[in-house]
Amino acid sequence: MLSKVQKWGNGQGLRLTKALLIEAGIHVGDEVDVSVREGRIIVQPVSMVRGRHDLKDLLSRIPKDHKPEEVDWGPPTGKEAW
Repeated sequence: MLSKVQKWGNGQGLRLTKALLIEAGIHVGDEVDVSVREGRIIVQPVSMVRGRHDLKDLLSRIPKDHKPEEVDWGPPTGKEAW
């Protein structure tokens, strides 16, 4: 696909077709990471969810043998009802 860099306000912009965005897994409003490698501009979708962390990535870091335990935080200090 050929496209043209055009002036857009005080910057420059590049229009991308809907089909190209779908193929890349990018939707309107998504954040993307833009970098330059060996003179080429690389645009990648950001895989972070809800800001800075991807839940699937965080969960994959939990050891397979992890056994969650109940933690006693002490008696209530306010009007908590248990």
